[in-house]
Amino acid sequence: MRRVVQFSTGNVGRHALQTVIGRPDMELVGLHASGPDKIGCDAADVCGLPTATGVIATNDIGALIDLAPDCVVYTALAETRPMEAIEELARFLGAGINVVGTSLVWMAASRHAESWVTEPLQAACEAGNASLYINGIDPGYSGDTLVHTAASLATRVESITVQEIFDYGNYDDAEFTGASMGFGTSEADDPPPLLLPGVVESIWGPQVRGLAANLGVTLDEIRQRTERWFTPAPIECAMMSVQPGQMAAIRFATEGVLDGRTVITLEHVNRLTTAAAPDWDFPPDGQVGVHRVVVDGDPRVELNTHLSHPVLDPTDAGCISTAARVVNAIDWVCNAPAGLIAVEDVPQSALMRGLLWSTD
Repeated sequence: MRRVVQFSTGNVGRHALQTVIGRPDMELVGLHASGPDKIGCDAADVCGLPTATGVIATNDIGALIDLAPDCVVYTALAETRPMEAIEELARFLGAGINVVGTSLVWMAASRHAESWVTEPLQAACEAGNASLYINGIDPGYSGDTLVHTAASLATRVESITVQEIFDYGNYDDAEFTGASMGFGTSEADDPPPLLLPGVVESIWGPQVRGLAANLGVTLDEIRQRTERWFTPAPIECAMMSVQPGQMAAIRFATEGVLDGRTVITLEHVNRLTTAAAPDWDFPPDGQVGVHRVVVDGDPRVELNTHLSHPVLDPTDAGCISTAARVVNAIDWVCNAPAGLIAVEDVPQSALMRGLLWSTD
């Protein structure tokens, strides 16, 4: 039985919290929340479950450390506050507590992340003899596990293309996703954070470098490209209201170049309605979204991942799967040697353990 603390209860965190509460091989012992409407509430009330857990949300990190959990599930937004997030993670790691996380996305390919993020976290791991594993859907699964699976079916690889193609219209996250990508901004406005020079390359570059290393090649260059689409008509969706002349679709990519040609591409195509950017790629078969890998080689391999749920929107299904990428690794991470864990370190079969249990 693993003793677990859940850190944050947002779009991903509430699903991680429900999962930890529900699994018979885990015990929720603590919950961190930052909003005054959640602090002091039972964990079940925070994530919409009917039966009280007795675990009360707090914003006191020291109190959570005193619980001496086996692992913390860290899903707090880190991309707008990376140094604060690193400090929070380091406190747990330095206290000997393992951490799995879905944010601080620079670390999704930890062996190829920049030193400003890896060095303080590695030092904390060493100080506390603890381990840290960060992953997700994208960056994460689509650029590592899905690619590894597809490439294993080819005898020769000429190029690899990874795509997230998704309609974000029903994703209620205007504050971060909407603002960072620039949805609802005009061409005359300042560029959104994602489109500032080097940002796309900084976030997805580690996975490009990681794939190149897995292929045994050294890239000549890593570069980024971005493009926006501005709507001629108003759009109303869960994300936000968009007026004519404002951005309703974006596509961007990080590319790895070898011998003058692009051999690795990690691309996003995101829109707020199917009417936006009609000339850009769409998910197949009328799906809301897809995480796709195409390996051009011998033979050509294409794998498409679609997420769905009987009640929730596919964007929520994506948040559940994002949480699953790290919650499912808790037991393995707790047994791992101290340090920064890469996806290549974790046996995929280990991520299946504990997923099937009786509901009687």
